[in-house]
Amino acid sequence: MTPQRLEPMPVDWQRALAVVAHPDDLEYGAAAAVAEWTDGGREVVYLLASRGEAGIDTLPPEECAPVREREQRASAAVVGVTTVEFLDHRDGVIEYGTGLRRDIAAAIRRHRPELVVTLNHRDTWGGVAWNTPDHRAVGRATLDAVADAGNRWIFPDLGERGLQPWNGVRWTAVAGSDRPTHAVDATAGLERSVRSLLEHRTYIEALTQENPERYCRTFLTGMAEAAAERFGGRPAVTFEVFAQ
Repeated sequence: MTPQRLEPMPVDWQRALAVVAHPDDLEYGAAAAVAEWTDGGREVVYLLASRGEAGIDTLPPEECAPVREREQRASAAVVGVTTVEFLDHRDGVIEYGTGLRRDIAAAIRRHRPELVVTLNHRDTWGGVAWNTPDHRAVGRATLDAVADAGNRWIFPDLGERGLQPWNGVRWTAVAGSDRPTHAVDATAGLERSVRSLLEHRTYIEALTQENPERYCRTFLTGMAEAAAERFGGRPAVTFEVFAQ
C-alpha cells in the first residue's frame, strides 16, 4: 500500500509562533523547516514553557537553567530566530490547565501569528515510545490556546492587560506527529538544523556517548530521509496541520 502523499505546508503567511516545553524540542526535527521559513522572509518566534532545568542529571536545576537558555538562544539564531521567550513553568512537572493555556494565549495575542507550531501532544511517539508529560501538556494547551486567544470572554484579564483577542491564527502545525498531513522541503535547511541541534552541546554530551555532531547529523538526516517517500523523494520535515 502506497503511503499517502504529504501536502506542502502553506506559505501564504508572515508570522509564526512555535510553542514547546523545553530547549531542544524544536531542534529535534522542526528547525530545518524554520530555516526555510526565515530564509523566505518570515518571522518565527520561539516560546518555551520551561528552561529545561531538569534535563541534565549531572547539573543541578539552578545551574542547568542558564546553560540551557543560553544554548537555546544560540540554537535559534542558527536558523534565523531572534526572539526566544520562556514562561518559567517547572521542567518535568508542567501541568495542562487554565494557567498554561492563559500563558500561551497571552503570547498568541502579543505576537499575533498566522501559524502556530507545537510538538506531539499525544501519549506516544508512533505507538512505540511513551511521550513525556511536559510534551503532552504543552502540545494540548497550545492547540486549545489558539481558540482561547480569539475569545475575549475566556481570559478577560488578558484584555485588561492590553492583550486584545487575536483570531488570525489560520493553522496549527504539530511537529513529531505520527499522523502527518503536510511537509516542508528540508534540503536547504538540513545542514543548519544539524548545527542548530548541535548548539545544545551540554545536553547532548550528557545524553549520549556518541560524537555530538555525528549524533545530530544521523538523527536529523534519518528523519528527513524517512519522510522523502511521501514527499516526492525530497527530504522533509513533517507536520500534522489543523486548519482554524
